[in-house]
Amino acid sequence: MKITIRALMGACAFGALATAAFAETTITVATVNNGDMVRMQGLMDDFYKANPDIKVEWVTLEENVLRQKVTTDIATKGGQYDVMTIGTYEAPIWGKQGWLLPLDFPASYDVDDLLPAIRNGLTVDGKLYAAPFYGESSMIMYRTDLMEKAGLTMPAEPTWDDVKAAAKAMTDKEKEIYGICLRGKAGWGENMAFLSAMANSYGAKWFDMDWKPQFDGEAWKATLTDYIDMMTNNGPPGASNNGFNENLALFQQGHCGMWIDATVAASFVTNPKDSAVADHVGFALAPNKAGVAKHGNWLWAWNLAIPAGTQKAEAALKFVEWATSKDYTALVASKEGWANVPPGTRTSLYENPEYQKVSFAAMTLNSINAADPTHPTVDPVPYVGVQFVAIPEFQGIGTAVGQQFSAALAGTTSAEDALAAAQALTTREMTKAGYIK
Repeated sequence: MKITIRALMGACAFGALATAAFAETTITVATVNNGDMVRMQGLMDDFYKANPDIKVEWVTLEENVLRQKVTTDIATKGGQYDVMTIGTYEAPIWGKQGWLLPLDFPASYDVDDLLPAIRNGLTVDGKLYAAPFYGESSMIMYRTDLMEKAGLTMPAEPTWDDVKAAAKAMTDKEKEIYGICLRGKAGWGENMAFLSAMANSYGAKWFDMDWKPQFDGEAWKATLTDYIDMMTNNGPPGASNNGFNENLALFQQGHCGMWIDATVAASFVTNPKDSAVADHVGFALAPNKAGVAKHGNWLWAWNLAIPAGTQKAEAALKFVEWATSKDYTALVASKEGWANVPPGTRTSLYENPEYQKVSFAAMTLNSINAADPTHPTVDPVPYVGVQFVAIPEFQGIGTAVGQQFSAALAGTTSAEDALAAAQALTTREMTKAGYIK
């Protein structure tokens, strides 16, 4: 795909007929039901003032459903959406396949201001195929009041042993306080995002250098066993149904002592409008395993991209430019305060003296910079990606493995059987795809 969006725009701008057609442009934007995206929908008057001839229709979906819908639409050239919210996993794969239009922003957009760790994951052969709405790693969010009550102090770089001890000490099931909340809902971007990053910190990996699955190794056994033990003994009931949004609600309502998840959640757990524990939240780096030189944190961005099949490229680009611009960040700051701007995308944000006052700003940036998708594990591996494996087959494989591990958390199968099933199904699919001879 060599034609750029600007070239399409130039070709389309040819007089009164084009202007009249553009005057009635309605674009459809598919997005995830996370808080930052919902907030954007409430700020659309600003976009409409600058672009009175563009209207936006929203399709807002739960994370797993969004992935399924946009993947099916773009693979089949369905044409339902003009802008898609996609992740760091999809952007380079789809860009290389010609499914996305490269984004040719004006100089005022300042592409060079995008954080290198985020921008690199969205670029193929020097071309940007998606613009980051927010970037994230993962970290520990914890209740400072409960830690103090338990007589504990959270280390700056905690180990999993520290986390397990704190989870046990903070749990008070009679008061519906659970020492730790973690993702349990099945999905390659739900429970497997967390478990893959956790596994890295235990010395585990998805594949060896010959693409052979590694779920039959001791490191994966230790990862899954510790995860299930923590959640069974000190986690909330029904944890196998909980993803990002469910755990966010639990934490905001005061039911979680710790939550290890996306750094973007920090603004929501510290916002007194929404969080009952806003004044009692601390932050720490994602844990590592004692003796293993990897933290269990991931690297991700939710991004806006334009499918190659759209007939409304000009209008779509204007929307993507607005939603991911410095001006949009300033708009959110003016309406909601600096703590609530979309994080993790621009160098200038972390150089802003006002944003530097935000309690979680430095920890978010440190966590993003600590993740290395080119060296995600202790041992060499043939893939890139921290909480995912950047191959097209991973969506299906990751979700199938996630279903096995969610079942083990729910108690309908054992950890040993779940790992064996993961090994078998992954081996089968990788052989079918030609990775394993």
